[in-house]
Amino acid sequence: MRDRLVASLVGMTIAMIALYGIPRAYLLADLVSSGERRDVSSSVALLALLLQERTENATPVDPAYLGSLVSDGDTVSYVAADGSTVASGPPVDPERDVVETRAVPGGGSVTLSRSGNVVDQRISEALVPLILIGLSLTAVAALTGFLLARWLSRPFRELADAADHLGRGRFDIHFPHYSIPEAEAIGTALRSSSTQLDDLIRREREFAANASHQLRTPITALRLELEDLALWPETPPQVAKELESYLPELDRLSNAINELLGLARGRRLGDAVDVDLSALVADVVSRWRPQIEAAGLQIVHVHSGPVPARVVPGPVLQILDVLVENASAYGTSPIQVEARDEERFVEIRVSDDGTRTIGNEVFQRGISSKDGGQGGLGLTIASDLATSMGGYLKLAEGEHTTFVLMLPGPGD
Repeated sequence: MRDRLVASLVGMTIAMIALYGIPRAYLLADLVSSGERRDVSSSVALLALLLQERTENATPVDPAYLGSLVSDGDTVSYVAADGSTVASGPPVDPERDVVETRAVPGGGSVTLSRSGNVVDQRISEALVPLILIGLSLTAVAALTGFLLARWLSRPFRELADAADHLGRGRFDIHFPHYSIPEAEAIGTALRSSSTQLDDLIRREREFAANASHQLRTPITALRLELEDLALWPETPPQVAKELESYLPELDRLSNAINELLGLARGRRLGDAVDVDLSALVADVVSRWRPQIEAAGLQIVHVHSGPVPARVVPGPVLQILDVLVENASAYGTSPIQVEARDEERFVEIRVSDDGTRTIGNEVFQRGISSKDGGQGGLGLTIASDLATSMGGYLKLAEGEHTTFVLMLPGPGD
């Protein structure tokens, strides 16, 4: 904005100077040329009178005398009554020089020539003030434009910064009032939006906190009940073992609720640590293998070597749980899980042999036909978790269904 304002003001100034200065320069050059011609005409008339007086006194006319009568750059030529010629000065260029001839009373003639270079120099000297004025006006216009643009753009820069802070979740920003109507209108809209967003997020966080609290209580009670059932003497050993296998899943559900509650309250998901994603994937595959095989499917860890990364393990595990469960529910065996090091980023791929019938719209709310896995997370929330870690979740192109979790590399 500032650059455009300065360029516009300087451009208008140059246009005005050109519209005024160019005709003025031509007029000034013509006035100087006319003045030089008048000066030559009056000078040659004076020379004729001086030469008349000299001939009447029978004083010889020589080049030294003629040279003393004119200034540098002028040429004078005297033709006496007897036809003899005396001249002083540089050669004459009839095409460019100002030439004037006058008859000398008593016989003869005198010719005075003024060099075109002298005329051009005097025209240049006359134009210098005009050029300096034009340059000064351009400089003043540029300075005025810069100051004016800075004054006009300041409210919009402040509003842009405030909008950026607003987008980052800061709603306690002070929006000053401005004398510029457009800036004041934007400030008013941002103030209203800030208030509405603050109220909306506050209510959403309260709802998430209340919902999490209501969920954690029955989960804890359910876990205690399962533990009691597993410890009853009347419970068959196979049933007790089956009940105990459900306890880690309840713990995972409880941890997921705690993570979401922390995210809803604006806390970080956790501290990033250096991990080997390949080892992390291997643990997930080992944990899910009994359940996957019990459903008649197969899950495979595709090992491609160590994949170092700096991530928050909790959300990564939750996302993998969602992807593996989604593959077991809708995919075709075998389910393959692989971590890859792509130098600038790392990725985890969860694929199956099922034909792909969905697109990336599956990550939008209301699109997925199944809202949650056993951890209470859906693909939409998994995508949000990936974004909160600086990565993203996508579906790879191809015939088969392959989910790809992209995360920043260890050096990013």
